[in-house]
Amino acid sequence: MEIGIDSFVATFSSRPQHPISDQDAIAQLLERMKFADEVGMDVFGIGEHHRKGFLDSAPFEILSAAAAITKNMRLTTAVTVLSAADPVRVFQSFATLDLISKGRAEMVVGRGSFIDAYPLFGFDLEDYDDLFVEKLGLLLQIMQKEEITWKGKFRPALNNQSIYPRPAQNPAPVWLGVGGTPESFVRAGSLGLPLMVAIIGGETHHFKPLVDLYREAGKRAGYTTDQLKVGLHSLGYVSDTREQAIEEFYPGYAEAMNKIGRERGWSPMTRGRFEAQMGPRGALLVGDPEEVAEKIVRHSNALGGISRLSFQMDTAELNHQKLLHAIELIGTKVKSLVNRAE
Repeated sequence: MEIGIDSFVATFSSRPQHPISDQDAIAQLLERMKFADEVGMDVFGIGEHHRKGFLDSAPFEILSAAAAITKNMRLTTAVTVLSAADPVRVFQSFATLDLISKGRAEMVVGRGSFIDAYPLFGFDLEDYDDLFVEKLGLLLQIMQKEEITWKGKFRPALNNQSIYPRPAQNPAPVWLGVGGTPESFVRAGSLGLPLMVAIIGGETHHFKPLVDLYREAGKRAGYTTDQLKVGLHSLGYVSDTREQAIEEFYPGYAEAMNKIGRERGWSPMTRGRFEAQMGPRGALLVGDPEEVAEKIVRHSNALGGISRLSFQMDTAELNHQKLLHAIELIGTKVKSLVNRAE
């Protein structure tokens, strides 16, 4: 199983108790990415948000900077909000990253968990699904051949248009990022795309029927089991002891979840709800290396096997040193424990 980190480059700039400039936040992020590569992390992902408190609105630029200071780990978006982007420019950015990184680039595409990009780039939320379907189809065509003739609803037509540069990898890896919509799982399977499932709450085993839909759709479309990879994007944090991990992670996590919850009408995050998520079947991967590794293996078994697990630690807005230490523990302990247990 590949083990990685996803970052939304959440900053402390809006929290007076932890002030940090955006410039320093980016510098620290790149230091963490370099360190993650050094301790053996398999992959590092950068999200895409268009709101205050996040510095990941241009993920390919961040990943390209990381490509110049890393050697081995794969570099991916997590996720590219394809519905609000031009597939041609997305492809060109990806291909450039792939060339800079010498074939280490990947892309997870999706519709995004926030809606900020839609009005920002002039798109109507009523076209939420249609936008994604059309743009994904065009992106996949561009990935497959240099010269494109294409016509759609949301972008000007392409007539025998060649699109450059071409990536180093062929085929280039594109994952489909999904939440909890059955149609999205079926779509990924029908297209034979690797699946990245974002599970940020509840109990992981509840997603098994959706993952089964993905695999069944893929098999019907003629894809092999090896092609139908499943990855898991999970909120988590690792420290030396379980108690320390909870003490460091919970305050920022509760603050962030309550802020988002006020926007979305969620009930408040309480210590009791947090403890439930910490349980054996709960989605949170928070604890010491042994506990977290055991839980990753349980999650994999519950979903019928996963190929990749990515930690998303930004939610708790932990400081740089704590994140570095967590990355060290994940790369040097959690990863080996998981691989020995598989």
